Amino acid sequence: MSDTGIVISRRAVLAGSGALIFSFSSVAQSPAQENAAPLAAAAPPLPGSLKQSPFLDSWIRIDADGAITVFTGKAELGQGIKTALLQVAAEQMDADFAQLKIVTADTARTANEGYTAGSHSMQDSGTAITHAAAQVRTLLVAQAAQRSGLPADQLKTDNGAVVAPDGRRFGYGDLVAVEILHVQASPQSMLKDPVQYKFLNRRIPRVDIPAKVTGGEAFVQDFRPDGMVHGRIVRPPSYGAVLDSVDTTAVKKMPGVLKVVRDGSFLAVIAEREFQAIEAMRALAAVARWHESAKLPDMAALPAFLAGLPARDIKVIDQQQPAAVNAKMISATYSRPYVSHGSIGPSCAVAQLQDDALTVWTHTQGVFPDRDAIAEMMRMPKDKVRCIHSQGSGCYGHNGADDAAGDAALLARALPGKPVRVQWTREQEHAWEPYGPAMLVKVSAALDDSGKIADWDYAVWSNTHSMRPGPAGALIAARYLAEPFPEPEPKPIPMPEGGGDRNSNPIYKFPSMKVIHHFLPTMPVRVSALRSLGAYMNIFSIESFMDELAAAAGADPVEFRLKHLDDPRAREVVSTAAGRFGWSAKPRAGSPGHGYGFAFARYKNLAAYCAIACEVEVNHETGRARMVRAVAAVDSGQVVNPDGIANQIEGAILQSMSWTLYENVSFDDRRITSVDWATYPILRFSAVPDSMEVHIINRPGTPFLGSGEAGQGPAAAAVANAIANATGYRFRDLPLSSERIKAAIGV
Repeated sequence: MSDTGIVISRRAVLAGSGALIFSFSSVAQSPAQENAAPLAAAAPPLPGSLKQSPFLDSWIRIDADGAITVFTGKAELGQGIKTALLQVAAEQMDADFAQLKIVTADTARTANEGYTAGSHSMQDSGTAITHAAAQVRTLLVAQAAQRSGLPADQLKTDNGAVVAPDGRRFGYGDLVAVEILHVQASPQSMLKDPVQYKFLNRRIPRVDIPAKVTGGEAFVQDFRPDGMVHGRIVRPPSYGAVLDSVDTTAVKKMPGVLKVVRDGSFLAVIAEREFQAIEAMRALAAVARWHESAKLPDMAALPAFLAGLPARDIKVIDQQQPAAVNAKMISATYSRPYVSHGSIGPSCAVAQLQDDALTVWTHTQGVFPDRDAIAEMMRMPKDKVRCIHSQGSGCYGHNGADDAAGDAALLARALPGKPVRVQWTREQEHAWEPYGPAMLVKVSAALDDSGKIADWDYAVWSNTHSMRPGPAGALIAARYLAEPFPEPEPKPIPMPEGGGDRNSNPIYKFPSMKVIHHFLPTMPVRVSALRSLGAYMNIFSIESFMDELAAAAGADPVEFRLKHLDDPRAREVVSTAAGRFGWSAKPRAGSPGHGYGFAFARYKNLAAYCAIACEVEVNHETGRARMVRAVAAVDSGQVVNPDGIANQIEGAILQSMSWTLYENVSFDDRRITSVDWATYPILRFSAVPDSMEVHIINRPGTPFLGSGEAGQGPAAAAVANAIANATGYRFRDLPLSSERIKAAIGV
């Protein structure tokens, strides 16, 4: 790779206090320009998360031996970002991939990138690292130019070194000093030409996989620091229950018990060994006496309950035109229940209080917000609390990870000096994690004489989709202390990202359109972020309704969608998925018990495009539906690791199948009753599709588009449309369970 450029002397870099701002530009200024008054126009923003953390050494460190460390404030959640971020850094630095290592979210070491959520890792952190790495490379070339006495544009970078035409090599470790990277980034970078890429769009094996398949220390659940002891929490039997009394005398005498902790209605035990802690927890729960007050709604009438709650109406779109003449009106109502994260490994954390400083190892998706909540709950300065991300076995959203971290912090305070591990039980995870909110959608549309949609009216009822920390009251434990912290006020997430209204604004072009988000401030059960937030339900509803409208218009579902799409990238994704599936050749009505479905969306209307065609089979004796085959097409902009994108889309299809066909949080009038895998069934291996294909459209040099949550909504609607095709019945209430299907088809 040849760098054009600019020669920057080390003296210039080190001048001042080390807080210099460099603008890497190949256009020189005249003295008159240099002395001119500053232009009124503001400087362009820094790319990605460089806006929040502009210093290059926040993202890249080079040691004297040439080792390169990449830093990211995002967390590895199984989506493969460790590998992808190393690829973009290696690409722009012309470094050996094997020489790079990465440090993920750590409040003491990395930039504050908030939550790892919303498919933002590559858009935010990947973009920041791309530009930081390119600008570091430019600095290194400038240093080599000074040492060699050669113009920078005669030097090349290769495999961790700057190379002169005569063969001299200047290793990155020899060129760099600590100060040289402690400069602020520029809005512009001299990025490599995509035709020269060596690491992007390459199937490099994921660096996080080996430990997960060889029994290594892959997850926080595996973490065992020296001297560690075990804590277990006694949860209340229902929301809001108050601990009236508990006799701890016998529990304190049990083998291995180090301490019983009670603070208000927060009750826990610490023991030397894990099973000792489990036995003590059970004994403590047996003697605890609670006053219960929860009043939960009728689960069977949940959609009506949602529609009757007080709502704050938020106008998403209001572009209404006069009604079309002779329009055919069609309406539908869709609903989804509360949905659990269903994490395979229950939540866990390890905390240690040492010399008035608290360290917490946690699988939270936001180490900085979790630190803030824990510091407030513990009444400690933030700089005395450190949260280090460690992967958890399952999540994608706000499960019990943050709460387990808060639990561990309280127990670490009760037993200073010892690392305390808190492991939730399966029942605690299912009963106490924040669920994905139940939702209700009502939609109507008008078809004109040509069979096109002339008017669209859409309304969605939903609670907030984020009650994450920040505030201490977002943690369960903090709300049950003797001096409790109040639960934070639930708030909607503003568009264009959105929460309950995410993807409620169709990407299709309609002449008249109205979309309203009926935001529900209060809900009877605990809710927060579940992967894709409201997009899953909104895309399920929109894309199911598009099929219903296509049928009413007598049109093919794919052709009907293309008729309403003018985004060329959207059209290509739709056409690719349909073509690779063989949509035009499929049996129109489906073979007996088989059906075909199609769906499409652009996640948040600003991230990745995804279209999915699928075939399902429906067992007419049991009513059970199973996806047989799926073909997806995705456009994520510049592809970094094709396997990573394929993993995400395949995982999205499987997760969405589970939500769509099986999952439903159950409760009576007081307590959550779906507390294990028998009462909360999920997709099993026997129901996995026979084949899945993911076709990736690469767009070199274009911005990264997040793909981690692009597939859930299209997969749900594609399955629903295929079931309707197979059975002749339209199912609008999730989940599309065997009981519902069997009742409808009359077997």
